[in-house]
Amino acid sequence: MRLSRYFLPVLKENPSEAQIVSHRLMLRAGMIKQAAAGIYSWLPLGFKVLRKLENIVHEEQARAGHIAIQMPILQSADLWRESGRYDDYGQEMLRMQDRHGRDMLYTPTAEELVTDIFRGHVSSYKDLPLTLYQIQWKFRDEIRPRFGVMRGREFYMKDGYNFDLTKEDALHAYNRHLVSYLRTYERMGLQAIPMRADSGPIGGDYTHEFLVLADTGESEVFYDSAVTDLTFGDREIDYDSREQCQAILEEFTSKYARTDETHDEALFDQIPENRRRVARGIEVGQIFYFGTQYSEALGATVQGPDGKPVPVHMGSHGIGVSRLIGAIIEASHDDKGIIWPEGVTPFHCGIVNLKQGDEEADAACDKLYSALTALGLEPLYDDRNERAGGKFATMDLIGLPWRITVGPRGLKNGVVELTSRRTGESEELSPEAAVTKIAEIYEGIA
Repeated sequence: MRLSRYFLPVLKENPSEAQIVSHRLMLRAGMIKQAAAGIYSWLPLGFKVLRKLENIVHEEQARAGHIAIQMPILQSADLWRESGRYDDYGQEMLRMQDRHGRDMLYTPTAEELVTDIFRGHVSSYKDLPLTLYQIQWKFRDEIRPRFGVMRGREFYMKDGYNFDLTKEDALHAYNRHLVSYLRTYERMGLQAIPMRADSGPIGGDYTHEFLVLADTGESEVFYDSAVTDLTFGDREIDYDSREQCQAILEEFTSKYARTDETHDEALFDQIPENRRRVARGIEVGQIFYFGTQYSEALGATVQGPDGKPVPVHMGSHGIGVSRLIGAIIEASHDDKGIIWPEGVTPFHCGIVNLKQGDEEADAACDKLYSALTALGLEPLYDDRNERAGGKFATMDLIGLPWRITVGPRGLKNGVVELTSRRTGESEELSPEAAVTKIAEIYEGIA
């Protein structure tokens, strides 16, 4: 993409309404624009990152054997009355009527709807296990939407639902989701710690939240610092292996890590004092096992091996895809702007032409652009007639991990400058070597 043809409405000043870093930088970098309180339009740069995160989630869900569907944004209130949640959910649910006076609601979550799909099509235990998921817009009418996409009213979310014959099978699905989520977050450049949490309006006895540590987090968290040394890495997992999935759950949840709702001071005091940590965290996902709570209420049964009807055991599993963008920025920025991890960057590198209109510089930039594009990479070429300082400021603000700077002086010596956004370190390379290095950096990133 050439910046002269792109829609990137960056702001020089900090917006007065933005209270936290991610909200401020997303507005300044031209990623979003507020349409109403807690509701945003996603502009090209923000939409591009949103799609990157969505693709990672889809890939990891497919790896775990989960099947994508798409459910409607509007639901009938009848299903929620059937489950008993319509009146209990509270004022966060946006209720409405259609022209025929039928009660409808804008989806805050979809346990009822997916259970209705299941009960209409699955009748035998031989069709289990089954996990269905979607990535869809949701709406919760927050009383005080704030912090941009971190606590908006409309949000983009992956929500998955497992259906299993027994509790043991459903807990394996729970463990499988935990493993897939660990992989998902690490691919996004995040360390998301699974913490014992409260189930809230979803219900259930087993639940973990995934939290990213950040000063602006809305949750107070208590944890053993040893959990921050754990990484999933590139290990291969057989998702059908109960032993492997259980072992990973134990590895990542055996150390103390809890949100304030489930914090146990007595257990916390048993941790060596030098490892006790109290911090703030941003919730970016949650997994639940809630047994037969919904299947019994909605009549989601299968014929068991003995021919008798059995209510299925269920769980739900969510990742806040749009919220993740704010979490990544909160965890990865400096005073100049965003610093995207390579796995989620909207463009793989930036090309800055220091002397637009110079025949040699223009030709060198065009050649770099073509070479990177031919390798399947997406560069953002700043070909505007702007001063160099303004171009550098824009690249720093939008946070591309790598920048290639091209100018007449360097070209006389046969070199361009390759700069790391994260470290600020630069090196002079031939244009061909710069392209090769960028390609090598991204080669190992799935």
